[in-house]
Amino acid sequence: MGLLRIMMPPKLQLLAVVAFAVAMLFLENQIQKLEESRSKLERAIARHEVREIEQRHTMDGPRQEATLDEEEDMVIIYNRVPKTASTSFTNIAYDLCAKNKYHVLHINTTKNNPVMSLQDQVRFVKNITSWKEMKPGFYHGHVSYLDFAKFGVKKKPIYINVIRDPIERLVSYYYFLRFGDDYRPGLRRRKQGDKKTFDECVAEGGSDCAPEKLWLQIPFFCGHSSECWNVGSRWAMDQAKYNLINEYFLVGVTEELEDFIMLLEAALPRFFRGATELYRTVGKKSHLRKTTEKKLPTKQTIAKLQQSDIWKMENEFYEFALEQFQFIRAHAVREKDGDLYILAQNFFYEKIYPKSN
Repeated sequence: MGLLRIMMPPKLQLLAVVAFAVAMLFLENQIQKLEESRSKLERAIARHEVREIEQRHTMDGPRQEATLDEEEDMVIIYNRVPKTASTSFTNIAYDLCAKNKYHVLHINTTKNNPVMSLQDQVRFVKNITSWKEMKPGFYHGHVSYLDFAKFGVKKKPIYINVIRDPIERLVSYYYFLRFGDDYRPGLRRRKQGDKKTFDECVAEGGSDCAPEKLWLQIPFFCGHSSECWNVGSRWAMDQAKYNLINEYFLVGVTEELEDFIMLLEAALPRFFRGATELYRTVGKKSHLRKTTEKKLPTKQTIAKLQQSDIWKMENEFYEFALEQFQFIRAHAVREKDGDLYILAQNFFYEKIYPKSN
């Protein structure tokens, strides 16, 4: 028996195609509206939470400047680079904030733009320095380094950060845009539906895997100057190195995240007391978010990217940060039976004059 075919007139076929296209456009439009509504709702909830906190402090009475001692007046800024285990580390800060009595605030910029307008820079600096109700505070967000000194601030916040091998970071970000991760698996990603592997993208010379996409960690540390975002700028890399050494309290690497957390707990216990144990017992399983469907690139793909001058500069900066981190760690910890231990205080005072009676 022949197959039964239902033939539609050409006009009806065309109408059906048009109707389907209109329906898809309508659905996409509705999805976009829902996402915008969700974003507005999140901002409204955040504003409400801030008002509640401010009202609570107002009811408790005005908080005088003299009541803020050195530790209570402390502010940490973690201007996190995307896909460097930043969410994993931030979640530890959230888990500890109630116990260690500090506030955690997410810096949510429009479209995750890391460069603030001049007027937003002024607002941000003012918030950070004068918002007593939020002190001590831990601020985190995808924002490039901002020099508080240029705004006349006397006490600058403490900057920390984590960076990652540049190719590994780009591969992770490439698949994250397509498949998301296990942290919010239901969230629709910008490149969802694109099944092309990273290897295929590089072989075809695609824009999402181009060497220019490697240029991110340097400008995040360089800051808000225009030259920082000039891809391949030697000045930007030198400035990023200068800031890492002179403006950052500690910069860790994704590959040695536990050691980074251990050093922070030893140096800044006001915020990170209990962080190492939390990471070891819970964090490694629950906090580390993993990009879904990620496929490791081939040696040929890696070799092709490594021919780029942009990779050479980003990798030089990564190696510079890694060397600095390992130097700090070597002078702060000792290894015993395969485990690292923080050194006790290794200095004391003597020959104190004049002698008290």
